[in-house]
This record gives sequence, structure tokens and C-alpha cells, in this order.
Amino acid sequence: MPNHTLNGVPEWAYGVTDWLELGAYVPLYSWTGSGHFLIDGAKLRAEFVVPHAQERTFFYGVNFELSFNALYWEPTRNSGEIRPIFGVRIGPVDLIANPILDTSFRGLGSLDFAPAARVAYNFSEKWAAAFEHYADYGQLSHFEPLGRQRQTLFAVVDYKADPVSLEFGIGHGFTAASDALVLKMILSYDF
Repeated sequence: MPNHTLNGVPEWAYGVTDWLELGAYVPLYSWTGSGHFLIDGAKLRAEFVVPHAQERTFFYGVNFELSFNALYWEPTRNSGEIRPIFGVRIGPVDLIANPILDTSFRGLGSLDFAPAARVAYNFSEKWAAAFEHYADYGQLSHFEPLGRQRQTLFAVVDYKADPVSLEFGIGHGFTAASDALVLKMILSYDF
């Protein structure tokens, strides 16, 4: 994607039960630095989690995504993601790992390992600060050399309220394949 691009997506989610959430990311879009507005694709999501995770010391789940992509956005029209979720809460500290596997549906050899991790300190029920690490090591059958891997670390602030919540992060890439500076924001509204 071009430099100085704003990427965004509304995420629509519905809690079917206390262990299943269904969602859609529609539309995934980009506003390029040259002023072009692009529709990049859409995603469907199903997330299965242990009920009442906020009350547990150990929590877990798995998220499945199916993507429909513009070819300039992804090399294949369809792709998918399997995102296991493992977390431990130690007092006010959350430790969360996501050993993510991305797929282009071109066989097991094309599975891509793109893990993420989060360490958060919860100052209160409403405020938290965190470090989040996002990586992409390449295909499981052949990891990329370090310079071609993506490694980005974010400093994040979360504010949770009812019905509006906000997450804001500033990220820095540590490899040549990573963006030097990335800003992210998630604005949530519970209906």
C-alpha cells in the first residue's frame, strides 16, 4: 500500500451467545496520500471464546476470518486467518498471545506465521496502557530473513466506557519491511 495512507474499516459484531461472536469488516478501505479512495475488500469473522473471560485468570479462544480482497491489497482474492487467543491475568496485568496463521488457501505450505502479543497494565476498569507487538515471519515452511520480516511495536492507551470505548496506539517498525511509524485507533460503540 502507498506511503501516507489511511486504512480503515467499520467492524460490525453480534454476540450470539457468551461464547460466540459473529462479525463483518465492511468495507475495508484506504485513503491514499494522493487523495484516492479505494475499496480494499471485506471480511467475515467468527470468534469462539471461553465465557466471562474478564472474570478469569486464564482465558482463551479462537477467531476465524475469511477475507475477500482487491488484488492490489492482497495477492489472492480470498484469504483467511486462524487467530488463537491465550491470555493470563495477574492482578492488574494482562499477558495475551495470538499465534496467528494466515492462509491464501494454496495448501499447507503457504501458511504464514504472523503472531501478535500484548502486555497491558489496567489502572482501573476504564483505563489501561499496553505494549503490543505485531510480527510477520513469513511462511511456516520458510521464514523470511530478518530484514524482510515485519516487526512493529505499539504503545497503546485504552479507555473503556459504556457505550463508547477508545484505543489509540503509536507504532514503530524495527525492520526494513516494517513501516517506520504507524498510528492506530479503534473507536467502539456498543448498541
